[in-house]
Amino acid sequence: MPPSFTVTGGRPLKGTIRPAGNKNAALPILAATLLADGPCHIDNVPHIRDVETMLALLQHLGAAVRWTGPNGVEVDAARAEPRELDPGLSARIRASILLAGPMLARFGRVSLPPPGGDVIGRRRVDTHFLALERLGATVTVGASYQLEGKRLTAADVFLDEPSVTATENALMAAVAARGTTTLRNAACEPHVQDLARFLSTMGAQVQGIGTNTLTVSGTAAGGLKGAPFTLGPDHIEIGSFIGLAAVTNGAMTIEGVRGEDLRSTLLAFERLGVRPRLDGTTLVVDADQERRIRPDLGGHVPKLEDGPWPAFPADLMSIAIVVASQCEGLLLVFEKLFESRLFFVDKLIGMGARIVLCDPHRAVISGPSPLRGGVVESPDIRAGMAMLLAALAAQGRSVIHNIGQIERGYERIDERLGALGAQIERLEGRPDSRTVGQ
Repeated sequence: MPPSFTVTGGRPLKGTIRPAGNKNAALPILAATLLADGPCHIDNVPHIRDVETMLALLQHLGAAVRWTGPNGVEVDAARAEPRELDPGLSARIRASILLAGPMLARFGRVSLPPPGGDVIGRRRVDTHFLALERLGATVTVGASYQLEGKRLTAADVFLDEPSVTATENALMAAVAARGTTTLRNAACEPHVQDLARFLSTMGAQVQGIGTNTLTVSGTAAGGLKGAPFTLGPDHIEIGSFIGLAAVTNGAMTIEGVRGEDLRSTLLAFERLGVRPRLDGTTLVVDADQERRIRPDLGGHVPKLEDGPWPAFPADLMSIAIVVASQCEGLLLVFEKLFESRLFFVDKLIGMGARIVLCDPHRAVISGPSPLRGGVVESPDIRAGMAMLLAALAAQGRSVIHNIGQIERGYERIDERLGALGAQIERLEGRPDSRTVGQ
């Protein structure tokens, strides 16, 4: 049977922890190694399932891949070939689509099976292909996506939505297009910035990093060199740790953070009455946070909404909902990006949370609500982590099934939280649920 976690909650987490490298930067950067003429050594890579799948896809194409340490990877794609991507591997992760841009740039053609990934609502791929078409690719849609573009040409590209992965695909293709490409309405999340910095380290000319307009001066195919790079810290994991400290009333020191990546996250937690202290690259969450939701002026119910960077990240909305359930007051959350992201709240309601799901995008949370242990599933990476937060805040014992979803995005999370005092046991089969909640 698939593994599960049994969690005994009601204990504060205390200690020091360091975030893993940004998963959402690791995947496009690994894909971008296809553009290099030699080995690329990437450090601070999270050793998680999604990364393993991306490395397997690169090996399938003929790249030489090896782990050089617990979090170091070397990829030499000099002998990669334009093979059809393995459908089974592609179905495991959404990020398989990130191979479209670099394969098109290097080989002039791509056969791409439909990507997999979290089921959190409609996740269109139109923006990817519209951008690549602007650069000279021809796209044929059938059982798989067929792209051809022997000679990519620079263009002024306006993305019809600031999609992170579409921006990354267009950026990787643009470095091999003749002339200067401008990408407008581009995503500018920290992981997009890291990809642009990596391409620059390889010899690409990318301007506007961190803004919604990227200018790329194309190079000839094969013109990029193998290079080393170190991934930045995962700001979503840092937000998850802040939430863990808050809901367990713990005291946590998070080392190795990048403060400029946390502005919107810290503002959101401050609205919930959770105020970490930032000191250089260290973030401290003290015990006994106020945990009182700050109403809007005039006493109106406040709203927490996500949006494209630098707004509050959609990947932290599930975490924020669990934290809000343990804070005094009312909060309206507005999940704008994915229409299935909030469907996990029924599991929180079953554990005692007072939440009204208004529609697929909005929910009202009334707290604080004592949580009790329960048997739950991990529907996706972020909701799975949110359920782990709830289980650690709850009184009694919980069982979390389908933890493979959590482990797609969080490295050795049971071991790392166990060092902070969390009682998490990993079981390879389904445990007896008769003692849950006791």
